[in-house]
Amino acid sequence: MKALAPRRPPCSPAPQRGAALLMAMIIVTLIATLAVSMVWQQWRAVQVETAERARQQSAWMLSGALDWSRIILKEDAKSGGADHLGEPWAVPLEEARLSTFLAADKDNTEDAPDAFLSGAITDLQARFNLTNLVDGGKISEPDLLALRRLCETVNVAVTVADNLAKGLLAATPAAAGASAPGASANPPLLPRRFDQLGWLGIEPAALARLEPYVTLLPIRTPVNANTAPKEVLAAVIPNLDLGSAERLVQVRQRTPFKTPTDIQSQLPATTPQLNGQQVGVTTSFFEVRGRLRLADQVLEQRSVVERRGTSVTPLSRERVSSLDTRN
Repeated sequence: MKALAPRRPPCSPAPQRGAALLMAMIIVTLIATLAVSMVWQQWRAVQVETAERARQQSAWMLSGALDWSRIILKEDAKSGGADHLGEPWAVPLEEARLSTFLAADKDNTEDAPDAFLSGAITDLQARFNLTNLVDGGKISEPDLLALRRLCETVNVAVTVADNLAKGLLAATPAAAGASAPGASANPPLLPRRFDQLGWLGIEPAALARLEPYVTLLPIRTPVNANTAPKEVLAAVIPNLDLGSAERLVQVRQRTPFKTPTDIQSQLPATTPQLNGQQVGVTTSFFEVRGRLRLADQVLEQRSVVERRGTSVTPLSRERVSSLDTRN
């Protein structure tokens, strides 16, 4: 008889239970990962929507602030006369809370974000206009001399004035087209804003010192003697020192100059007759600054406007966003 083969013991269920448990853990991990990913995407979408809504609200309110400033400048133009620092447009708007205006329900403003608006209108013709350096396709010598004097006053090398004049002349389309043979076929771009003057090779440190006293406007403009600082007055009025310029500032604080003749009467006898293209008492170009603080976000808008008669036209607009670091 054949010997019977030994019978194999039945398979233990332990490995099967271990595999099932491992598979269940993998499935739970995948589900948890997907759930976390969905929650994160939803949270991210809410944050993006909230930021976009805040940006739209800020832009809307700053546009309203610009319209408010245009109304003020229009009303000022209706009265006519000289422009000076005692007029309503020269009074800055201190930071005011606007949170209640953002709430849909005026009776429920506890959850409304904290919004604060401030702003100011600045006379751009209180500064020396660098556009004056080029006149009729050539450098204007009286204006170049004025800029040299200004550079000396604010401790900037006089060569900066010469370089600015040469750079603006080379970048002016009419002057570039009439340049001599052998000149660069690709003249530098003509700067439209002050921060673009670095294109002409001017050092940032020199531009930083000049920034409070110079501007870059689209057309030639005189300096408003009713709003210009003493440094600019001493630069654009020949033979005028800083002491005499300071006296002019004190005189206009009591009684603003109404005509260039009023300015001339306050100058030393050695001062030549004022050039109407360099010094005046009215302004056509203003800078409007608006600042909105919404929660921990700050949005600033700088606009340049031109006033012709009672018409006020925005020429440029720039917005800068940042974080409020005061807290």
